[in-house]
Amino acid sequence: MSNPTLPKKVRIVEVGPRDGLQNEKQVIPLEAKVELIQRLADAGCPNVEAASFVSPKWVPQMADSPQVMATIRRRPGTIYSALVPNMKGLEAALAAKMGEVAVFGSASEPFSQRNLNCTIAESIERFRPVAKAAKDAGIRLRGSVSVAFGCPIQGEVAVSAVTDLVRRFIDLGCDDIDICDTIGVSTAGHTRTVMEAAAGVFPIDRLAGHFHDTYGQALANIYASLETGISMYHSSIAGLGGCPYAKGATGNVATEDVLYLLNGLGIETGIDFEKMFDAGQFISRVLGRAPVSRASAALAAKRAA
Repeated sequence: MSNPTLPKKVRIVEVGPRDGLQNEKQVIPLEAKVELIQRLADAGCPNVEAASFVSPKWVPQMADSPQVMATIRRRPGTIYSALVPNMKGLEAALAAKMGEVAVFGSASEPFSQRNLNCTIAESIERFRPVAKAAKDAGIRLRGSVSVAFGCPIQGEVAVSAVTDLVRRFIDLGCDDIDICDTIGVSTAGHTRTVMEAAAGVFPIDRLAGHFHDTYGQALANIYASLETGISMYHSSIAGLGGCPYAKGATGNVATEDVLYLLNGLGIETGIDFEKMFDAGQFISRVLGRAPVSRASAALAAKRAA
């Protein structure tokens, strides 16, 4: 039975193939990436972050993104997204026929310097031609506000810094804007405060929550965001991922755990939980380790009993 105060439907943006796999030290075979993306789409994921067009020097795991996108069997109605840092990346994304590109900025100046080697203002200027070209090409543009709830360098991040970056992304013409707990330090009350502030300057139905589970608070933060009215969330199959610039930060919240929460609340996602479980088991076998998902572990134990 659904809770009348919460959204009736939630859109999941599955980030495992990009945000999840990019931090893996072992080389993931092209065939495994392709199969994972196809499994996720076939399970009903409406948006799959499938590629990243950045320099292979910085993210070698994503060097085969053009080949991945040329090989996958695309599911009609699924949006395939890619991260692009500059015009060269956008040109590669257009050639790969991506349906959406994402640019990312930081709510913290020190983190921007470490992650992007420039100030926040400079990063936005770099993205301006990227945003214009994406819009001219008729593909969706997403903006990600990283370290919105806390920074590994400066610590606390002012809510005004988050809303300032949201406004800059609005100026770029972003269709959706993600508010990201990059290092997983937020708690429910703080999450509610930041999300309400972001919703004060950008339509709430186009805001997304992106939570890492470093302190085990991701599901609580998602519930707090649901109470705020946020109806779009990023999650990663099997809890893949992390942040290369934040020591100790674990992966994004596991998609299986988010689905278990939402299904229990009677909230529609259009995603088949069993198929997502199987997808998580598949990529975990490829990686040679168990999924970082409580729901997945519980279902695996139940099946084995």
